[in-house]
Amino acid sequence: MKIHEFQGKQLLKQYGLVVPEGRECLTVDAAVAAYNELSTDICVVKAQIHAGGRGKAGGVKVVKNAEEARAAATDILGKILVTHQTGPEGQEVRRLWVEEGSAIDKEYYIGIAIDREQDLPVMMASSEGGTEIEEVAEKTPELILKAAYSPGTGLPAAEAERLARGIGIPDALVADAVTYLQGLAKIFCDLDCSLAEINPLVTTKDGKVLALDAKMNFDPNALFRHEDLLELRDLDEEDAKEIEASKFDLSYIALDGDIGCMVNGAGLAMSTMDVIQLYGGSPANFLDVGGGATTEKVAAAFRIILSDEKVKAVLVNIFGGIMKCDIIAQGVIEAVKQVDLKIPLVVRLEGTNVDLGKQLLADSGLPIIAGSDLDDAAQKVCATLK
Repeated sequence: MKIHEFQGKQLLKQYGLVVPEGRECLTVDAAVAAYNELSTDICVVKAQIHAGGRGKAGGVKVVKNAEEARAAATDILGKILVTHQTGPEGQEVRRLWVEEGSAIDKEYYIGIAIDREQDLPVMMASSEGGTEIEEVAEKTPELILKAAYSPGTGLPAAEAERLARGIGIPDALVADAVTYLQGLAKIFCDLDCSLAEINPLVTTKDGKVLALDAKMNFDPNALFRHEDLLELRDLDEEDAKEIEASKFDLSYIALDGDIGCMVNGAGLAMSTMDVIQLYGGSPANFLDVGGGATTEKVAAAFRIILSDEKVKAVLVNIFGGIMKCDIIAQGVIEAVKQVDLKIPLVVRLEGTNVDLGKQLLADSGLPIIAGSDLDDAAQKVCATLK
């Protein structure tokens, strides 16, 4: 689950970390009022969407008076921002964050993610703040310093100081930077984050260390421990199909292709998408129905796939272990009847009750193309689009 920048900053503030004062605004008038309420002449009007690259897309503007604040808010609010993370369709700006200006001296980057090889969270820090960390990693990886740490003990002060000094934090502000690094490390573990990133973290000309941005993603499997975080979810920022899938406990991610996929098991789903691409196709989604799906759940998954207008064909690939092939077959039959299917459907079944599942499909009278194995099914579904 993702949250907005301003919500991330509010969490930082709850942990005692310094952030600029600001206001959430849903209207142009609210943005003007926010400018008048803040204590500095210079403010920043920032689009709030779940994507990076907002500044380059025109979603961040510095303003010096109320009239400029009104003009900036009018320009940004309701705008479709297209960034490297939104895709070509962009994302509509429905809310703003109006923040007091900061006298920036130097920008830095800090972030935390899980290192799967070490099975530990790793703090990353760089002197190249304000730049996409992927770009830094590609062009100048030596400028990224790292420190793995235990969730039980947190980031040690000595390691935090090593990172702070290593990225060039001034001596007078190292202690404040250490506080920030350790605070973010604590937030990451306390709140079950999958990503916590501040880009940029800045030092200011008046001697402060503070976050000018905040990005936090949370592990959805741990949200049962954080009901307060669930309240921060912005459904306007999420794909409607993914929202619907979450109601049925389906793992669904929308992609850009035209072949809908319904598979059981994350590994098999990834393999299915790979094989589709091997034979010249393009998957429209990742969808894992899980190991204990019911007929109703399978039917819901099918409806979600077909609600994507880009989908021109569907491949169902099920290996029945816990999931029984006859249950999948019943769900597919029910869904096809409900939606009046008008596009090609290829089904490959294998495993528990496979003969019964295949018989149910054969007796349904529906135009279902059978795949003998994954390669055969992938070739057949790709061929329907040629």
